[in-house]
Amino acid sequence: MLHLTLLLHLLVLLLSPADATMNGEVPDFCGGDATGYGPVFEEQPVDTIYPEESPEAKITMNCRARANPPATYKWRLDSRDIDMDADDHYSFVGGNLVISNPVKNKHVGMYSCVATNDYGAIISREASVQFGYLDFFSSEERQSVRVKEGQGAVLLCAPPPHYPAELSFRWMLNEFPIFIQLDKRRFVSQTTGNLYISKVDASDSGNYSCFVSSPSISKSVFSKFIPLVPLAERPIKKYPADLKVTFPDTTALVGQNITLECFALGNPIPVIRWRKLDGQLPSTHELGMSGAHLHLNNVQFEDAGTYQCEAMNSKGKDYHSARVSVEAYPEWVDHINSTEKAIDSDYTMSCVASGKPKPYVRWLKNGTVYDKKEMKFTGLTFEDSGMYQCIAENHHGVIYANAELRVIACAPTFEHNPVKRVLGAKNSRVVIKCQPKAAPKPSFSWSKGTELLSNSTRMFIWEDGSLEILNVTLADEGRYTCFAKNDRGKANSTGSLSITEATKITLAPSNADVTVGESARMQCAASHDSSLDITFIWSLDGHVIDLHKDRQHYERTPNGSSNGELLIKNTQLKHAGRYSCTAQTPLDNVTASAQLVVRGPPGPPGGLRVTDITDKSVRLQWSCGADNHSPISKYTIQYRDSFSKDVWKDATTSPEVIEGNVETATVVDLFPWTEYEFRVIATNTLGTGDPSTPSAEVLTLEAVPVVAPSDISGGGGTSRELTITWTPVQPQYYSGPNFGYIVAFKPHDGSEWWRVTVADPEARRYVHKNASISPSTEFEVKVKAFNSKGEGPFSHTAIIYSAQDAPSEAPTRVEGKALSATEAIVWWLPISHSHVDGYQVKYWKKQDDSEGGAHRVAVPGKGNHTRLEGMKPDSHYLIEIRAYNAAGYGPPSPHFQIYTKKAPPSQPPRIIGKKLKGHLVNIAWEHVEPLWNESSIDGYKVLLRQQGHSTGMLYTTSRRTIDLPVPREGDFVVEVRATSEGGDGAVAQIHITGVPGGGVPAVQSLSLTCLLLLALLCLDL
Repeated sequence: MLHLTLLLHLLVLLLSPADATMNGEVPDFCGGDATGYGPVFEEQPVDTIYPEESPEAKITMNCRARANPPATYKWRLDSRDIDMDADDHYSFVGGNLVISNPVKNKHVGMYSCVATNDYGAIISREASVQFGYLDFFSSEERQSVRVKEGQGAVLLCAPPPHYPAELSFRWMLNEFPIFIQLDKRRFVSQTTGNLYISKVDASDSGNYSCFVSSPSISKSVFSKFIPLVPLAERPIKKYPADLKVTFPDTTALVGQNITLECFALGNPIPVIRWRKLDGQLPSTHELGMSGAHLHLNNVQFEDAGTYQCEAMNSKGKDYHSARVSVEAYPEWVDHINSTEKAIDSDYTMSCVASGKPKPYVRWLKNGTVYDKKEMKFTGLTFEDSGMYQCIAENHHGVIYANAELRVIACAPTFEHNPVKRVLGAKNSRVVIKCQPKAAPKPSFSWSKGTELLSNSTRMFIWEDGSLEILNVTLADEGRYTCFAKNDRGKANSTGSLSITEATKITLAPSNADVTVGESARMQCAASHDSSLDITFIWSLDGHVIDLHKDRQHYERTPNGSSNGELLIKNTQLKHAGRYSCTAQTPLDNVTASAQLVVRGPPGPPGGLRVTDITDKSVRLQWSCGADNHSPISKYTIQYRDSFSKDVWKDATTSPEVIEGNVETATVVDLFPWTEYEFRVIATNTLGTGDPSTPSAEVLTLEAVPVVAPSDISGGGGTSRELTITWTPVQPQYYSGPNFGYIVAFKPHDGSEWWRVTVADPEARRYVHKNASISPSTEFEVKVKAFNSKGEGPFSHTAIIYSAQDAPSEAPTRVEGKALSATEAIVWWLPISHSHVDGYQVKYWKKQDDSEGGAHRVAVPGKGNHTRLEGMKPDSHYLIEIRAYNAAGYGPPSPHFQIYTKKAPPSQPPRIIGKKLKGHLVNIAWEHVEPLWNESSIDGYKVLLRQQGHSTGMLYTTSRRTIDLPVPREGDFVVEVRATSEGGDGAVAQIHITGVPGGGVPAVQSLSLTCLLLLALLCLDL
């Protein structure tokens, strides 16, 4: 009787019409049956800057959406619909908005595009239209900037009004396009545009102009020139570092690149150093502009903190600190997606955004503000269908998420998703899915053959209709039918279940123990149903191993389809852990695991602290790192200081050898008043491990200097001077601030030492001037260093001599003569003074030049003549000569006068003929007539040279014609010029080509033959 009841129930389910409805008033509407869909943006407007001087008198705002049926478009300006008929500046091209001849006070604002079709409407992101401009600089002249050499200078740019704010700056020197090259001495702030010169020198003299570019509108302008006038000062003074460019508190966005600026004036040129006061500088940081720029790339939240720049030179330091905060643009954590939902069902739309500050989320439906605070629907209706948008916004930006919600109603149907054939492994769990399309959600029942199934300890019908069977056996094979029913009808679909043999591990991996660099094998084999494919998946501590990506260390041995052995090559410490082998078929999987121990060098020590800081030692404490299965035998301490920043050196410690069971030691033999970083490295029998994280920088205490200057020497200089020189002490031996030198000296036969303080730590000399010092007097000299803690030891005593007297005599019997229009020679009788280093010959044009513009020639001490060059033709020159030595110049000789020759002819000869006469070529030219202010013609010079050569055969003649030997093969040039007492005149040229078999040697041979014939004729006579 029970079987008959079940059979009748199944017949009722099977014979019921699939499209029957329980409520005929509402027709079926299944979204999957419709081909239409709501708008989806493919192109949206972007922020636009329109140059006020743009030759293209239009702005195009793009908008394009994919939709079926096609979308229609409208535009909004500042959230109000644009009336296309009321403003003829607007027009449509497709969905794009074109603004022709835009007007600043009418068309600036925030634009958005609305795309609409039968399924709803969506609104694009807002995009701004702004007018960009860069005015010209003021036409007012800029005032000169006068600065002493050695001091710093700031030239103000003062850019003109502009939009947008982003500008780039360069500076021109004297003329366009000569731009100054930036280096550690010169810097241009990309914030203000100002030019900073840390230390002015004479080469900086010139006219400077600020060149400003706006990349947004591709326009550049430049200022009036600013004259910079360096004022000579001797000696050039030193100035401490003084930061003039500093960075403000800065807010960066995650993923952004930012640049912090710092630049200092000072002499010597300051060095810029950067640090993060509350941690290490980010690993992605870069330095630019000789250290004046700190670039933070791809900024992350952990990069926030206080950053400090330090400018330092030998005269002092300057610091600046400011805060870098990191915030974030809105980003979706969870957002809406297009979906279909059954009528009368419940549904909640979720939009969650991250960002800093936390974004505010609002909702739109079909382009208008939706008045629900929570997008939670209870009992969906067709009116809830439409296009929805959630918008997340903070003051850094806005993001949109768009989705279509389609409410559907239809009877169950398996047309697109019938129940499928399912395979299941013996004793495993099997799920047969039943997923008809239906709205509202149907109720489900199952049968196996003619047997109606119900929930039991082994079988369970899920809420979504799926049938779960636990611990399947061969008896569970068969055909299974799913029945689905809702208030609009019912349907069914039949599939089948087949059972296969279960997969089993037959050879499990074993625990292994290896040393770094060795190889290890992990065995794994399994049995499985022969009708199924099997794969082996290996994982380490739960993470699947990518055998292709990690092929350098991992390899699967090809031992057959049922063997999954893993070879681990060249093992490293990171390869230690729990290895799991999973044998997997399409139906089931089984896993076995084993542990791999890798022994190797120790890991880095941690928790490094620096304590007990003195002038020459510090105490370090640390915690031991991982010993990696081999006891730590010893520790090594390394340091680096501010003088060798990138070089780590082994430190001297107490105890000298640091045993592996010790976690503290003292570093000795350090330099006082020096910044140090330390790190600790552990070693065991298998090698030396990675170093610890460096300690924070520490500064050792100050101490009295212990190193004296070296190479004490001197002498020379001008009369009545004692010049003392030395090699300065290196900065690492300063031992404290306010470093300088004490110079002590006394006459060799004196008893009292004179002491002088030199405050410049880089000084190399001191000159003592005293009218009572006799020339070439012997002195004893010594130098020592001092700082704020006291004075160091003196150097060895050196013997030096005071300066000689300058020569007291003038050269006599000065004579000379002009050699040409531009050269002369002069000679004299040397003086009898025993210490003469040389002679200075000074000459100048009497009529025009002042003596200050004279030419000067230096002649070594034993010389008594020289050639004067670069003179003007037909001019009256005055010449004076004086002897000199290290003490200075002696008195000048009486002025000697020379008159240069008139200029050589300026006109070249005009060549009028070239004739071949056997092995000779005849060249003829017209006579050159000199001008009234040129020298008369003495004759002509003719040069025969090969093309491309500067030398050749030179001939002279007083005639206006010459026979030249025909050269060998090749191209030759003949140059003809007039010659005069003023020199050689302008050149005329003619080209000739050599003749094969001819040449100069043949002509010379012919001449010798003629001479022999002439000699024989004379003998006959």
